[in-house]
Amino acid sequence: MSGVREQAVQARAAGRRLAALERAAKDAALAAIARRLREGAAEIGRVNAEDVAGARKAELSPAMVNRLEMTPAVVESTAAGVDFIAGLSDPVGSRAGMQRLQNGLLIGKQRIPLGVVAMIYESRPNVTVDAAALCLKAGNACLLRGGKEAHHTNQFLGELISAALEEVGLPAGAVQIVPATDREGIKELLSLTGLIDLAIPRGGEGLIRFVHENARVPTVEHYKGVCHLFVDRGADLEMAVELALNGKVQRPGVCNALECVLVDQPEAAAFLPRLGEAMRAAGVELRACESSLPLLPAAVPAQDSDWGAEYLEKILAVRVVEGFDGALAHSARYGSNHTEAICTRDYSRSQRWLREVDASCVLVNASTRFNDGGQLGLGAEIGISTSKLHAYGPMGIESLTTEKWVVLGDGQVRA
Repeated sequence: MSGVREQAVQARAAGRRLAALERAAKDAALAAIARRLREGAAEIGRVNAEDVAGARKAELSPAMVNRLEMTPAVVESTAAGVDFIAGLSDPVGSRAGMQRLQNGLLIGKQRIPLGVVAMIYESRPNVTVDAAALCLKAGNACLLRGGKEAHHTNQFLGELISAALEEVGLPAGAVQIVPATDREGIKELLSLTGLIDLAIPRGGEGLIRFVHENARVPTVEHYKGVCHLFVDRGADLEMAVELALNGKVQRPGVCNALECVLVDQPEAAAFLPRLGEAMRAAGVELRACESSLPLLPAAVPAQDSDWGAEYLEKILAVRVVEGFDGALAHSARYGSNHTEAICTRDYSRSQRWLREVDASCVLVNASTRFNDGGQLGLGAEIGISTSKLHAYGPMGIESLTTEKWVVLGDGQVRA
């Protein structure tokens, strides 16, 4: 039996035990993980420094290096996320839709864990902890396969989590780090039907396409985040500039960062010079459509490839559109079903935006950066699904469960 298959077999056994746990046992494990993160912050930083140095030596992009770093602030934020997850309600065992049929049967649905979740991701070693915490709270075992660039950090975090599980009497096989070898190892992991219940890829578009093209187990999609902000006619232009700045500059290398601003033509002359000055001061390169260029003297002409691009750096596409319908058409053609925002004072158009835009998160007068599990009250997320089965948007605890029918009777037989 191969090493990956053996890990999956162990996870399957651990998952059966986790599914039967009461909330208190799972919360105790999460508390132990959070405590060990804080106690081990210095050692995490030392180990992580090896990965960061390796990434710089390999000349990975600044965005990739940024995702890789686990500074003391990131460790504390990660531990706080685990604490938050522990405080959330446990969905496992909850029942909904209970109703009494004419024959006396009481029927409804009850939430249960998925079983074994395989997480395949790049950079971001904090995902190791987030995924483990969410899976544990939802009663799932998990196999975590991070990228080579974060090998040392992920291995150390895996050991920390295993120690926390053993401390509270839970099987270490509930959370396992899969060695970051080549992509043939990912193929093997994705072939384990009957052992893996869901595979979740999180990383660059190339990794995600590889997972979906090679998986024999169920997966969710999240190819890329092409996020738009539409500045509607009559919008508060000061607010629009702030939304654009926050969406693009606060953290450019993440999937909910803003990649394109759409401006209704009547607002272009008043808005674009303000936008250009703010972005210039923030070090952002603008790639502008033909109509925008005269109003953005520091911008470069946009190419067709800029519409629909996920830059993940300080580059922003800008396009003037003809009215609300022009913005809808652009979003439908070039968006990635991730995040779409509008800045508007018009209630009816805001409601149309919410109804007609197809994205996992649609916002009115708010930054695209809010499409995040922590920001939306989930504590953390295991990924953002841009497909609609079985989840759409940030996947928190409930998305790591499913429902089974329960039927309560007193001797009924079918005629």
